Amino acid sequence: MNIMRKTLIGIFVLGLLILQSPTHTLSAQNSEVGACVGTTFYLGELNPTHLFAQPKLAAGLVYRYNLSPRWAIKADFLFGKVSGSDQLTNDGYERNLSFYSPITEFSVVGELNFLRLYNSVGKNHFTPYIFAGLTVFSFDPMAQYQDGTIYELQSLGTEGQGLEGMPKKYSLTHVAIPFGIGMRVNIGRYVCLGVEWGFRYTFTDYLDDVGGRYYDNDLLRELRGDIIADMADRTPELFDNSGNPLPLHQEGEQRGNSTTHDIYSFAGATLTVKFGNDDKTCDLKKSRKRH
Repeated sequence: MNIMRKTLIGIFVLGLLILQSPTHTLSAQNSEVGACVGTTFYLGELNPTHLFAQPKLAAGLVYRYNLSPRWAIKADFLFGKVSGSDQLTNDGYERNLSFYSPITEFSVVGELNFLRLYNSVGKNHFTPYIFAGLTVFSFDPMAQYQDGTIYELQSLGTEGQGLEGMPKKYSLTHVAIPFGIGMRVNIGRYVCLGVEWGFRYTFTDYLDDVGGRYYDNDLLRELRGDIIADMADRTPELFDNSGNPLPLHQEGEQRGNSTTHDIYSFAGATLTVKFGNDDKTCDLKKSRKRH
């Protein structure tokens, strides 16, 4: 995880350096840099429908390049967390699984303003917008064992990943499609305040470590030990009306929905500062000299 975070930070910084290099003579005149803060949540097997369930704090860095009063390109480096639980966000589903995961992402999106946006006094200084692009993100689902110990679930292979005849363990780095809506307001010539809400449609079903079928629990216990077998099927931690533990699931029973991918969302506020030539506005037209 630390290596991935450093890599994504490096990509973000490298992108800024490229955009600010001498070969991009307009970038310093149309650039914004700042920060964002907000909340994240997830939609998947452990939270199928509840928006903003178990929200977590997220924050990051933002760079925007204004191509015109209607179009902009934005890069962001964001760090947050998502979580889900059958008992808390899936209406007490008897599967009894739960997780939380840090999220580190680097995104590049295109923004389309509904209105033409300017810095100039007397011209329009606010607009709603839509955005879409590409995200590279890392994650690492974890859960707490009965004794309070936190385990990284991907390394456990809770659905038999890595055993003979089973798929290999899923990757902790994936791509996603970010899309959403927002509102930007220029405050004077140099400050821009924005709010936005977007989703990241991922190409993995294991953001929550739940995506396939139950592996033979007895065999999993024999091959990998009690802890992994217990984490793979946590139904016996629940009790029926008579106080008896619920039975383990049978091999091959559905543990997750392999036909869908997980989604996570970020909603928050952004504050950026414009820098460069004072004679530049978002309309990208230089002021004419008077003779």
